[in-house]
Amino acid sequence: MEFLTFDELPQGGFAGLIERQFVTDRRVFKNKNNKNAFDGIGNFVYLADANFMPKGETGMHGHREIDVISVMVDGEVSHAGSLEHGKGLVAGSVQIQRAGEEGFKHNEINRNDQQNHMIQLWVMPDELGEPAGYKVFEPEEGEIMKVYGGDKNQSDTFYSRTAIDVANAKPGQVFIKAGPIMAFISKGGGFINGQEVQARTLIKSNELISFEAKDHSQIIFIYEN
Repeated sequence: MEFLTFDELPQGGFAGLIERQFVTDRRVFKNKNNKNAFDGIGNFVYLADANFMPKGETGMHGHREIDVISVMVDGEVSHAGSLEHGKGLVAGSVQIQRAGEEGFKHNEINRNDQQNHMIQLWVMPDELGEPAGYKVFEPEEGEIMKVYGGDKNQSDTFYSRTAIDVANAKPGQVFIKAGPIMAFISKGGGFINGQEVQARTLIKSNELISFEAKDHSQIIFIYEN
């Protein structure tokens, strides 16, 4: 297993947010400067751990042929853009935007006077030319939910051979996943295969991992179906 922690990464950011980039896959980031960042798994190519400043926003910008997954950790954001303008995200919820061939524009906005906390992931599509789309998921406390990936013959999640599950875990809950896998602990902490890990830690493993939550925690699993 490999571990990458928040403190090992340089602070960056843009517009109204600060962030640290845990995954900048060389398939997309050809001249990446962040030498500590991991490459992804499957078609997963990017993970940033971001804090929006009070009243901060990303600014309107566009994407094409990429799937953008936003996992809200603390606080909330208001979503503006060409897909589902006016939606909002609260702590624990997940927003998926599929750019497809037509692309989309968006701006994520923190309307509060305190920082918020959000994780953003990018996954390259298995097939180019998909229609743009938007989905929101709200895993309950104590629940693990697949929010991305799955077969073409279902519509609950966007089709992809790369899958993402999000768990909002209660203390003492255990989640076991086969490898190869990447897992990001965005909130709380616990034990990975018996080794204690804190929030804002990324784990990459070719073998099975078992996560036991020590606190109320949020963990993101990325793997191939």
